[in-house]
Amino acid sequence: MAKEIFDCHECYFEQACMKHHVDSNNEQVGSGVTLIGCGFVADLYMRSFAAHPEICVHGAFDNDTARMAAFCTHWGIAALPSLKAAYAVTPKNSLIVNLTNPTEHAGVIRSALEAGFNVWSEKPMTMALKDAVELNALAQAKGLQLASAPSSVLSQAAQTLAKAVRDGHAGTPRLIYAELDDGFIPQAPLEMWASESGAPWPVVDEFRTGCTLEHAGYYLSWLIAMFGAVTRVASVPATVLPDKLGVTDAAPDFAVAVLWFEGGPVARLTCSIVAPHDHRIRVIGDTGVLEMPRAWDNGAPVRLYKRKVIRRRLLELPIGRKVKIKGETHPHLPRWGAASMNFALGPAEMLGAIAAGRVSRLSGAYAVHLTEVTLAVQAGGDQEMTTTCSAMEPMPWAL
Repeated sequence: MAKEIFDCHECYFEQACMKHHVDSNNEQVGSGVTLIGCGFVADLYMRSFAAHPEICVHGAFDNDTARMAAFCTHWGIAALPSLKAAYAVTPKNSLIVNLTNPTEHAGVIRSALEAGFNVWSEKPMTMALKDAVELNALAQAKGLQLASAPSSVLSQAAQTLAKAVRDGHAGTPRLIYAELDDGFIPQAPLEMWASESGAPWPVVDEFRTGCTLEHAGYYLSWLIAMFGAVTRVASVPATVLPDKLGVTDAAPDFAVAVLWFEGGPVARLTCSIVAPHDHRIRVIGDTGVLEMPRAWDNGAPVRLYKRKVIRRRLLELPIGRKVKIKGETHPHLPRWGAASMNFALGPAEMLGAIAAGRVSRLSGAYAVHLTEVTLAVQAGGDQEMTTTCSAMEPMPWAL
């Protein structure tokens, strides 16, 4: 089924958009998404939206008209000549999906909120906590929602791990080890990395933003969802590769952080683009260890390794028991590049929340807190967090 969706992406978007019409007041009704930014990650979103035919893609805008034309032609969607045009084609209960460079996030979010639109933003939501707090306040004042990537916290892997923790499979969780090491990236053939519509991997932006701001959210979001707010962050960032392909103003390429959670456990998180690839997360409890091997695989297995005393030795058993959620979860995507992730899970959940008149699991206090913790890990030092949020309500299929 997945391959059929991807082979027929254009007709799927057309069929979804046929549900949208104009009411008696000549206003658009129905819901969907409008993309701002047509770079590398935008193709991953479009591939994901193809697995959600209920979501209409109204079109896309990018300041780079050549890039926009290539992207929109590839996916068979409308190229919108300006932000004003993007807002004009977007129903009020739809989403503006902000896929611009991180330094542009705050400005695009503010513009969309002021125009009266709910906003889904790629991570990091903003580059400064002050902006995140102000933008969330603006959204609340206007009765809108502002939510932040990553979507993987809603994935089968994340929700299975969270359920296993809630169900006490490893006993009370005491310590978490979370790894987001991506290999020796500057030696990779980066010039060969391109998206489906031909966008090059944004080398300069990636190095300037840094692997921590780009990737720490993948596991921070899971941990905050499971255990609630982080109360304290002690972090040490470092630059171990001074020259990254001539990008002399690059952010740190390594960080290790210890995080204390309101819900009890302590976590150690590492991010790097130097150490060998390792995306494991391990939740260490009183009776065993829960392990999930691949952060960027929505269907990665969760296994429980029980702890036993064997011949006077205390061991975690070498063979883990797979923990599963019964029944259907969400649309899965095949591997593309480094990941098997459905980037539409967050926007889909947000659209469902708006339609139901509830707050999205990924918006408001959660989005702001995730932003503060991510920025604290990047900045380094020992910091008490100033924002808070509750643990996330599980997805209905993960109860």
